[in-house]
Parts: sequence; C-alpha cells; structure tokens
Amino acid sequence: MEISPTMAKAVRRVRRVVLPLLFSYLAVVVMLSLVERWLVYPAPSAREGDWVAADFKHEDIEFNGADGAKLHGWYVPHPNPKAVVLFCHGNGENVAELRPLLEKLHDRTDVSIFAWDYRGYGKSVGRPHESNLLADARAAQLVLAKRAGVEPSDIVVYGRSLGGAVAVGLASEHPVRGMVLERTFADMVETAAYHFPWLPVRWVMKNRYPSIERIVTYRGPLFQSHGTADEVVPFEMGKKLFDAATTAQKTFFVVEEGSHNAPQPDEYYKALGEFLDSLPPVGSGVGQREHTAAG
Repeated sequence: MEISPTMAKAVRRVRRVVLPLLFSYLAVVVMLSLVERWLVYPAPSAREGDWVAADFKHEDIEFNGADGAKLHGWYVPHPNPKAVVLFCHGNGENVAELRPLLEKLHDRTDVSIFAWDYRGYGKSVGRPHESNLLADARAAQLVLAKRAGVEPSDIVVYGRSLGGAVAVGLASEHPVRGMVLERTFADMVETAAYHFPWLPVRWVMKNRYPSIERIVTYRGPLFQSHGTADEVVPFEMGKKLFDAATTAQKTFFVVEEGSHNAPQPDEYYKALGEFLDSLPPVGSGVGQREHTAAG
C-alpha cells in the first residue's frame, strides 16, 4: 500500500510530538526509581528534635540490626506497666521528635515504651529498605524484651503510617501480645498509585509493604485507628486493611475529620487503654500459641 505525501507528513508530525513526550515520560519513570528511597524514607535531619531531653526520663538504647548495623532508640520505662510497647514511627520523624507522644502514651495508657529509629534516621546508621527494616524490627523486639524482662511474645507492637507496615510485617512472622495500628495503609504500592496515577509505580517500586497480604497470618488482638479526612492514606485504605485482618479480637477506632498528622483526640487514649486492659496476661504465652496456630 502506497502512503500518500499527505499521510507521510502527518506521520512525521505525530512522531515529532509523541516521541519527545514518550522519552520524557520514560525519563520521569527512571528518575522516580532512582529517588524512591528518598520519597519513601524522607528522614528528617538528625539535628531535628531535642536529643538531650534532660527533663525527659528515658534511656538511650543502642543495639545491632540483623546484619550488625548500629541502631538507636529511646526507652521510657513505667514502674507498673500494663503493657510493654515497641513503637515503630512514621517515615518523616525520628525518636527525638516523638517526645510529646511518648510521654502521652506512657502517662495516659500506663505503658513502658521503646521507640527506635530506622536506618538513616536519627542516630541509626545505614540505608533503609523494606527488608532490613522488617529484620531490624525483630532485633528491636528482642532488645526490648530483654530490657523489660519479658518474653518477646509479650511485646505489644505499635506502628503508625509507615510504621504500621513495619508492625504488620513483624507481627505476621513473630508472635506478639497485641498490635496497634494508626493511620496506616493496606499496601504501599496502592497508596503510591493513588497519589501518582500517571506513573507505573506498580512496576517499578522496590519497597512494597503489602500489609494486606501479611495481616491475614496475624491472629492476635488488633486495635486500629484512622481519620476520615486523612489526606495521605485515605480512610478507605486503612479500613481495607482492617477488614482483611482475620483475627477474632479487633477494634477499629474512627477519628472523625482526623487528618494524617493531626493529634489523636482524648477519646483515642481512653479506647487504647481499654484495649490494653483486654490483652492476655503477660507470661500466658497466648501470643506464641496464636502465632503457631496461624502458621
């Protein structure tokens, strides 16, 4: 079939428009894959936050990650805790910025709590990635259990935002006494696709955190909260994760008009305290048995 001069001219014109757009799009995709770590883990400067905190009763704890990486966290003991909590924070904060929250959880829910920094955050060294964060969470659980004088399965794991995915990853593989999730997502790739629908994030993302797949193996008590006005992780995504949980003992606390970074209302701490009161006694081994049954 012979192409007319007019058609050939039209084809050349389309090529001149489409090819530059295509190359530009591919360049953006490549750039996104190169800066993924920065986008997923925008660690604040280690100088941010009050690292001295002289009037804050806490202990600096240094420990080794799964491969020997030097990690750091703050432990806030309670003389008579109703729970020993491992706190996994969001992707834009470090432990020195968590002081108000740690004090509130300690004082209002009567817990001993250990917040630790991911690699590249605060005083922890290294580069964060999904695989080493999950392994480091297990190391943090073991360190906290030894310091608090309890079994690792007696630890309550608490995660918010990105930390929720870390908490789910830990609890899906290792027994815990209970799990608290705050404003977290069902799947990181799905959340990224929501914010960047024009990018093929489902193909290129290396840090995936498929919490919705992992949470089905968790059989222990679950307390989850989410704000209806969350602009980072839409409410429906948090509820989707909760609905996927197969545990019989689970509570979903709705924060009306709550945004992603807004403080929790007073009612939240009351409900959280009631959840902690409902947990099986320390030393009962319930978390161990539930995890074994799930496996």
